Amino acid sequence: MLGLQFEFCNEFGLSFSFIQCVLNHASFYQTRLKKTIFKHTQLQEVDFSECDLTSATFDECDLMGATFDKTILEKADFRTAVNYSIDPTNNRLKKAKFSLLGVAGLLDRFDIFIDLTPRSF
Repeated sequence: MLGLQFEFCNEFGLSFSFIQCVLNHASFYQTRLKKTIFKHTQLQEVDFSECDLTSATFDECDLMGATFDKTILEKADFRTAVNYSIDPTNNRLKKAKFSLLGVAGLLDRFDIFIDLTPRSF
């Protein structure tokens, strides 16, 4: 499913779970997706601008090029997600979960280099 525009869905009773899906280029602009599960799903170039993704789970998802702009990501779980870039100054991240390796995706905005290779002394 490529390029779907979920923002036009009637939100009354709207509930999703995406397992082993390809949703590249989809738009969830301003959609309420609380507690939505994305599992083994490809979400490249997806627009999550102004979404409410409170308590959403991104389990082994590829978020390369996904847009998070003024998105509510409180309590969202990104621990096994890859390739995301999220600006912590422009999105709500309170109690969101990230892996140590994924922290680099929170620092892209600052244009800094993070070396994750272990150092020996």
